Amino acid sequence: MGLAACGGALIWARSAAATEPTADPVVAAVHLGVLATLSMGILGALHEFVPLLTHRPLLSRRLAWATLSCWVPAAWLLPLGVATGSAPAVEAGGALATLTVALAGVDLLSPLRLRGGGATLVGLRIALAGFAATVAYGAVYVADRRGGWFELSGQVVLAHAVVGLFAWLGLTYIAVAERLWPMFLVTRAPSGRRAPRLAIGGVAAGVALLSPGLLVGLPALAWTGATLLAIGLGAHLASLVSHLRRRRGTAGVETAFVVTSAAWIPIAGALALTAALLSGRGHPARSALVAAAVAAVCGWLLEALVGLAHKVSAFIMWPALRGRGDGPGPGDRPLRFSDLYDRRLAWLSHAELTAGLVSLCLGLAASAQAGIAVGGALISTTALTTAMNISLTPRRRLRAARRSGGIARPAPGPPPQVRSAGRRPVRPAG
Repeated sequence: MGLAACGGALIWARSAAATEPTADPVVAAVHLGVLATLSMGILGALHEFVPLLTHRPLLSRRLAWATLSCWVPAAWLLPLGVATGSAPAVEAGGALATLTVALAGVDLLSPLRLRGGGATLVGLRIALAGFAATVAYGAVYVADRRGGWFELSGQVVLAHAVVGLFAWLGLTYIAVAERLWPMFLVTRAPSGRRAPRLAIGGVAAGVALLSPGLLVGLPALAWTGATLLAIGLGAHLASLVSHLRRRRGTAGVETAFVVTSAAWIPIAGALALTAALLSGRGHPARSALVAAAVAAVCGWLLEALVGLAHKVSAFIMWPALRGRGDGPGPGDRPLRFSDLYDRRLAWLSHAELTAGLVSLCLGLAASAQAGIAVGGALISTTALTTAMNISLTPRRRLRAARRSGGIARPAPGPPPQVRSAGRRPVRPAG
């Protein structure tokens, strides 16, 4: 729902996005993508995978439901309040977002206090701190909309975006991906663990310098942070390449999503570097290039989220379907995760999302309303295709299981054969 609304808001804000990327309609569209889509998915993934990674339960399932109950209205009130100019809606959304950080922190830090755990748990702890910093930035902006005491320049907004996209969303994906890629790509995890540690450390240190450098206008500090951030993202890409080299079998739609997601990192870097080199000359295209770079970073995270959603949703649904009586997969083989979504629709989602992001970035860079509108339309279409794919197939299997009266087991075959070294096959007694 958040992704579909984000695409619709981009269509609505196309005129403002082409002329003033920091205008309220554009900010509202961006927050529907960052809050109602990316942060929603990341929070859900953390509540699902942190207990699996640590082998410790959440502090309370009720706290998890309370976190969801606070974040859903927060993620929608903030952008809708900005779009309509409603100060009470923005303030209510900001208060609920702050409460969400507190609830999620208490619930998730209980299993994350586990000692060790490698780079993944370290990255998730830092990401939760980045989440708190992102909401703190947002609280300042909410207060400023009524008081007007803070100068919300483009550099200040960009400092906020750096923390939210890299220290919160990016770090979470980098940390969790090291555990998800082996399952997602059917590959062996590399033996060396330097790349994940360098990726998490580089991104965290880079944001810690880049964001304040942009906030207070210190170019040396900002460039140092940008360099460290680039090193961390490069290590993340190097880790992905090492996983792909160990991949077994042919490349599928999952690999396409992950590889396309990674391709947006150098694109975003090239756009950001071009904008930075033009900043000293007061070039009119600078703000357009910065907006395109932010959209490319969102593309990195969005391609990964939509791709992972296919298999992760199947991972969540599989035990529920088996427990409710769903039988074996096609051909009487064991039910697989890939049986719970249509791969053709997954390829369609990949094509729609990639084309939409390309059109959006080109439209923002060239200040072309048509490109922004086409990108928004394709992003909304991606949301509908993906939602249909990951929900209708499991529902169809569940209805079929109910009609059959429970688990439909395959017909019994001949008894198994036991082979012994150097002997003919023999059938077991009985």
